Amino acid sequence: MGHDTYYHDADLKRFPEVGENRPELAEKFFAWYNAVFEDGALSAREKSLIALAVAHAVQCPYCIDAYSTDALEKGADLDQMTEAVHVASAIRGGASLVHGVQMRNHAGRKGM
Repeated sequence: MGHDTYYHDADLKRFPEVGENRPELAEKFFAWYNAVFEDGALSAREKSLIALAVAHAVQCPYCIDAYSTDALEKGADLDQMTEAVHVASAIRGGASLVHGVQMRNHAGRKGM
């Protein structure tokens, strides 16, 4: 019996299809997207590692696959990629924990 999932590897290659009904909007998005990842104040490799970390933070399997490949192609190694994922995890964990202050404020208002 096969195991099917919601996400399919082949769908990543279909990303350009999002522009089929409104090509003028897709063209603008993809032009901006491609410009963002060019060398600038940050190298394309650094941007790829940032994208890999963000992909993990937003939990996008397509992005994780794409930026794992991209980071490797741009010369990143598994140590750097793993460290980027840990940075994303630390920020995500810290963001959850700092909301504990909100919980404490609420409890204080309730007199607890």
